[in-house]
Amino acid sequence: MRSLPTDPTELRAAYAYPDRPWLRANMISSLDGAAWYETRTEALGSPADQRLFALLRELADVVIVGAETVRVEGYGPVKPGPDGVPTPLAIVSRRLDLDFDAPIFTAGPAIVLTAETAPADRLRAAAERAEVIVAGRDGVDFGVVRAELAARGHTRLLCEGGPSVLGRAVLDGALDELCLTLSPALVGGDPSRILTGPPLPAPDRMRLSQAMVDDDFLFLRYVRGR
Repeated sequence: MRSLPTDPTELRAAYAYPDRPWLRANMISSLDGAAWYETRTEALGSPADQRLFALLRELADVVIVGAETVRVEGYGPVKPGPDGVPTPLAIVSRRLDLDFDAPIFTAGPAIVLTAETAPADRLRAAAERAEVIVAGRDGVDFGVVRAELAARGHTRLLCEGGPSVLGRAVLDGALDELCLTLSPALVGGDPSRILTGPPLPAPDRMRLSQAMVDDDFLFLRYVRGR
């Protein structure tokens, strides 16, 4: 096992996307399986974890996140990378219970991923502030999301959760890779795991492709066997 690179070029090479549509998730977990502490993920992190978080965003064409995570974590627009081009933030929401006057919509490019059952008035409001993709009937189908975003030239996709969004991506068979930071912390209580939702028909086995360490934090990269 090697140390997480500090050189940005080496780190980019270690997390480079393949040359095809690819959905990657980036999550953090405590040693006892908690996805957050006191509703926030940052309490589990470290400077190295934040550095990797920024790098994975920089490499992505689109960052996907659930509406509840946007509200709890206080999301704003994704900061532009070294090329100065801002990365669109794609927000998953069935009901579209979102503040379309918030900076996340007014200060950066945004995409809304929703379902056919979304209220018509909220769909119209969303379309005034963002590109809207209807990606399923009763819920957001991540197979449709992958195809629709790829058709727009967005092939390097990064999902930042939350757990129900990641659960749906896995259930839909759309997740290609999981980047998991294992925090050297025990938190107790009953916070969510990194993935929630209905049980899968069978365990979805993934393959460990990379493992690195920094200050007792493990940075694991799993890819899905297809």
